[in-house]
Amino acid sequence: MIELVHKLPELDVKLIELLESLDKSDWNQQTVAKLWTVKDVVAHLLDGNIRVLSGLRDDHKFDSPKIGSYQDLLDFLNQLNADWVLAMKRVSPEMLIDLLKHTGKPFCDYYASLDPFDKAVFPVAWAGESESKNWMHIAREYTEKFLHQQQIRDAVGVQGIMTNEFYLPFLDVCMYALPHTLREVKADKGSIVQMNITGAVHGDWSVRFNGKNWEQIELISGSTVEVEVSIDSYAAWKLFSKSLRPHDLADKISIQGNLELGKVATEMVSFMA
Repeated sequence: MIELVHKLPELDVKLIELLESLDKSDWNQQTVAKLWTVKDVVAHLLDGNIRVLSGLRDDHKFDSPKIGSYQDLLDFLNQLNADWVLAMKRVSPEMLIDLLKHTGKPFCDYYASLDPFDKAVFPVAWAGESESKNWMHIAREYTEKFLHQQQIRDAVGVQGIMTNEFYLPFLDVCMYALPHTLREVKADKGSIVQMNITGAVHGDWSVRFNGKNWEQIELISGSTVEVEVSIDSYAAWKLFSKSLRPHDLADKISIQGNLELGKVATEMVSFMA
């Protein structure tokens, strides 16, 4: 279990401080999120707050298409996101900040009210889960909040959350996608893949093939590692969010050992993307 509900309001504080410091020109800066500007990403963060409060807290339903596959779900979410961002073009940056302040606390309060071990309304599909606990759903919300704030910070050149306090939890959650990423790869029983994040914020995470599935493990000193993948910390959040792909970051990634297995590991995506 990764308990991150207490970190959500801390991220909100950092976000509001950042947004209130921006110049008008900053809001039009292009982000790594493809077609979205800073203002578009801020609008998307507001959408996240309102969607959770309306759909989960208030149990508000609206017409939606039949979802028969992962791709159907992805297409539906992408369309929801695009529709909202387009509508928010008419809303000022000042109003977006006001609305984020208004919705931020009830968003955090809602998640704080949940039993972390109850079944979540939605599973975390990118981790291969067909059913998730609330703590995992909240952890996913944390990664969404971190990612979009970091996209803004990256675009305007103002850092502040690429720290052990905020970035390491993000990486911990992202790594839940690694066993699912390797699910089609067969290896000798006991084979270990180690993922290293290098730089100012750093750490290592490992998975082992148990003969049937890949599972997260705590690496024991002296264990034989089949492949070791090292990724620069500033590249990792872009890679795991599918903002950039391995070929875009070739100079930031190194693979030692089983090259093919390592390449599969670098395809890990920890978001609905």
